[in-house]
Amino acid sequence: MTATTWNRDARADGTGGAEANDELDVIALGRRIRYLRKEKGLTLDDVSALVETAPSHLSLVENGKREPKLSLLKSLASALGVSVDDLLGAEPPSRRAALEIALERAQRGPLYASLGLPKVRISSRLSMDVLESLVGLQRELEHRLDEQAATPEEARRANTQLREEMRQRNNYYKEIEQEAGRILKAAGHSGGPLSHHRAADIAEYLGFSLRYVSNLPHSTRSVTDLKNRRIYLTQASRVDHDPRSVLLQALGHYVLGHQTPVDYADFLSQRVATNYFAAALMMPEKETTDFLQRAKKNREIAVEDIRDAFAVSYESAAHRFTNLATEHLGLTCHFQKVHESGILHKAYENDGVNFPADHTGAIEGQTICRYWTSRVVFDVADKFRSFEQFTDTINGTYWCTARTERHSSGMYSLSIGVPFEHVKWFRGRDTKERCQSKCPDENCCRRPPAELSSMWFGNAWPATRANTHLLAAMPTGAFPGVDETEVYRFLEEQA
Repeated sequence: MTATTWNRDARADGTGGAEANDELDVIALGRRIRYLRKEKGLTLDDVSALVETAPSHLSLVENGKREPKLSLLKSLASALGVSVDDLLGAEPPSRRAALEIALERAQRGPLYASLGLPKVRISSRLSMDVLESLVGLQRELEHRLDEQAATPEEARRANTQLREEMRQRNNYYKEIEQEAGRILKAAGHSGGPLSHHRAADIAEYLGFSLRYVSNLPHSTRSVTDLKNRRIYLTQASRVDHDPRSVLLQALGHYVLGHQTPVDYADFLSQRVATNYFAAALMMPEKETTDFLQRAKKNREIAVEDIRDAFAVSYESAAHRFTNLATEHLGLTCHFQKVHESGILHKAYENDGVNFPADHTGAIEGQTICRYWTSRVVFDVADKFRSFEQFTDTINGTYWCTARTERHSSGMYSLSIGVPFEHVKWFRGRDTKERCQSKCPDENCCRRPPAELSSMWFGNAWPATRANTHLLAAMPTGAFPGVDETEVYRFLEEQA
């Protein structure tokens, strides 16, 4: 019987009743009964005789391990000379009772269970100092874990702040460019695509040896053993990431002096920095800038040309273009990575394009307008060449070039866009493709066309694909999502 039920019954027969709760707090109720019993100088046997129940049963009630029936509750209230309301009161009767309740709740909770510690027997012999210490330790542990665990909203806020910093800097980080240039010179790289051999030379120059293994922990792309100065990489035949980039990112943490992230924002910032560092090594600033300036002079800027010239992925070439376009070419731009479902996964802009955003300003996870180039490209038959389109938006007209790539998690579009005034420098500016977007107006693409709605509204019931990760907090730990035990065991085996 729930508290709601017997509180309603209690009010009905005139005995009163506490406010209805969704669930009876049996721990608090038990401690309150024990406190009132001892205050009257009664033993368990004394009260058991008055309420006509076994002392063992009453002990279970006092220890919060048994929920009393309404009849027993009324008998206990009568025997202890209080009302049912007093037994169900919200406030603990004493400081000690409050501590006992807090400790009992903690020991029954998932956090305490995860620690694998024996339970402390709560009795009158347990001193107040010990109670205070145990409860205080539990609260501090919960507080510290709460600080480490980023909720999805906190993660979105951190990402939004980082994207604002990138916009303010035009996505150009001079200090990282200089560090990458110094290392390339020291490693003897004289130009052209950065080979796997040259990437290994950079690792050697920095004092690291490489090990390719087939059993890399599943939650990692690489593992760096700082004790023995080794970097472990996967030998898997199918990977979504360029092995050179994975290696250079691992080296980036060392070169840039990163320490263990203090929070999720720090983790994100470090990840952006190491990605930038790897790109600056694979597409050196001077060489790439000279390449782009020649292309601009010839009005032939194309992301795929950067890809081909430096033997990188289209996504890497697009990111690198955003690093250098404003600083060295005077061009504002935007980048998008959009899943085939229409969900925006990555984005950057300093040209005022109106990305969809939630109330926090976060854009990741939002749905892109179906008339934007990054969505239209999925329906283009020719997947070999890039697709270009002009799009009229509420913030002006933009020209975008896009193509699709398949990853293990599905098909994605990758697109670079610029305002209309910059299109004259790009190959593909003569495209006849044009769309109009009125988003965020709901009538643009969020609502079905009237003729479809009139036919199917109320007659369609789709089974939603459940995304349970949306309900979860961000993975905990200094390196979110990484199983540190698995990593340590892996390193121990390798050592």
